[in-house]
Amino acid sequence: MRLEIITPSSTLFTGDVTLVQLPGIDGLFEILKSHAPLVSALKEGRVKVVDNEDKTQFFDIRGGVVEVSKDKILLLAE
Repeated sequence: MRLEIITPSSTLFTGDVTLVQLPGIDGLFEILKSHAPLVSALKEGRVKVVDNEDKTQFFDIRGGVVEVSKDKILLLAE
């Protein structure tokens, strides 16, 4: 699935991933391939990204919104 992490000043990440873990308002949640469509608010925390080569990266955010649709994840972060 394709992930884009965008902030007001730059694009932090664009690429194919196998897992994304996000700091939701009610706690952490993960998105895997074929996840149901979703729009969710995010709180301050750490985003975990595992790419197709099993490399793990972390991105700290101050909040934002995520949209999941047809194996595409768009994260608009602060």
